[in-house]
Amino acid sequence: VPELQAGSCIMPAKVNPVVPEVVNQVCFKVIGNDTTVTMASEAGQLQLNVMEPVIGQAMFESIHILTNACYNLLEKCVSGITANKAVCESYVYNSIGIVTYLNPYIGHHNGDIVGKICAETGKSVRDVVLERGLLTAAELDDIFSAQNLMHPAYKAKRYTDESEQ
Repeated sequence: VPELQAGSCIMPAKVNPVVPEVVNQVCFKVIGNDTTVTMASEAGQLQLNVMEPVIGQAMFESIHILTNACYNLLEKCVSGITANKAVCESYVYNSIGIVTYLNPYIGHHNGDIVGKICAETGKSVRDVVLERGLLTAAELDDIFSAQNLMHPAYKAKRYTDESEQ
């Protein structure tokens, strides 16, 4: 998160997430406005609602402050965030959930076995798949490439054991 103000004197390297905190405050205000709209709507009689002015004011205020909060979040926070590629890849490759992505290649049954082994041993899906000889390192690299994860094409040889399908 980009640094927009001085951090803490007792934690010199700390960056205060002031923009996300402001967005939270805006959301709390919008929640309050939503409650106002709900209660004012309930207070109306038939099609004549004398509460329309407060309903309109609360709705337009919510739209206005949410719009401003979104622009500020984008300009002063999100645009300054950079991803740590190594950490992000680690999260993907060390997640047992990634085994479901391999089902078209290794079959559901093998995927289930791999997932159980990973849960029991703490090993990565990649390591277990390689140890069991289900796919080669080159195939895994292709399957788990960022491009293929975002736009699956199932380029590698698909699992073909008829008893598993």
